Amino acid sequence: MARRKSNSENDDASPLDFETALGGLESIVEAMENEHLALEELVTHYEKGSELLQRCESILQSAKERIEIITLRNQNQIALDATPNLVETNIMIDDSDDDNDIRLF
Repeated sequence: MARRKSNSENDDASPLDFETALGGLESIVEAMENEHLALEELVTHYEKGSELLQRCESILQSAKERIEIITLRNQNQIALDATPNLVETNIMIDDSDDDNDIRLF
């Protein structure tokens, strides 16, 4: 007898993008709410919905991490750009000394 491929094997071959996974999840929820399904069908739908939910959450977490990295990179760039100006504004020349020392504060 030929072995039937499971949904997880299909998902491994071509991972779903967020919009496709979310659309599939929405259609499963709608079917479970509006159709009169047998218990086995409900369990199968629930299992598939759970997989799609995990996929959506994984994609969202990855996007959140990427946004945080971009934000930190931008904040560091702003800090690096501002640093020379801060150093220059803190340098003062004291004219009262004969040696004309340069002070940082």
